[in-house]
Parts: sequence; structure tokens; C-alpha cells
Amino acid sequence: MAETELLYSDLTYQIIGSLFEVYNRIGFGHRESIYQRALAAEFLRRKISYIEQSRSDLVYKDKVVGRYFFDFLIDDKIIIELKVRQYFSKKDIEQLYSYLRSKNLKLGIIAHFKKSGVSYKRVVNLT
Repeated sequence: MAETELLYSDLTYQIIGSLFEVYNRIGFGHRESIYQRALAAEFLRRKISYIEQSRSDLVYKDKVVGRYFFDFLIDDKIIIELKVRQYFSKKDIEQLYSYLRSKNLKLGIIAHFKKSGVSYKRVVNLT
């Protein structure tokens, strides 16, 4: 893969398009769960394979020591985390890194539904 090529670019394009479609249809001011249900409907419409509220066990020496639940696992490749907030926090990014490492995945997207629109951040797990 060339250095300038984005990881899972076609699928990411579809996901981001879905985020904007949801925002353009229902706007700002809803709870995260509303955006999640609308996004699930949009993924179905676009035939994007997903698991909602996906669970990942964190295992240490054959013992489950923790569980993570994330909003969406797309095509067994990309984790999506939704927030209704005006800013990206270090905590959100660290949380997504933990999710990626627990599933041994390379890409996650944090999406914020805010008053001025949707913003997103791609988070790549390089480990």
C-alpha cells in the first residue's frame, strides 16, 4: 500500500457518507442512542455489514480481565464510536485505541454529532 493511500478507503468513504446523511436528515440535538439507531438504518440501506454494540473481551493469561463494548464494528475491520459533543478529547482517542488493540484491528473512527455538523477523526492502530 502506498504511503498516501488511506486504509480501507472505499469502506471509510461509505461510513462517512452515512454519518453525514444521518446528520443532514435528523440534525442536531439528539441523544447518542438516536444517532446510533439512525446510523444502523443507514448502514442497512447501504448494505454495509455491521455489528451494533459489539463486545470485545480483554484476556490476560487465559483469563478475561475486562470487556469493551463499542458502538459499531463494520465488516470486521473498522470500529465506530459515536459521541454527541463539540470536541474530541484525549480520553475518547485513548478509548478507541484500547478497543482497536483488544480486537487487533487497524482502524477506528470517532464521530461527533455537534451543532455545526458532523466531525470525525480516523484513529489508526500501528501496533
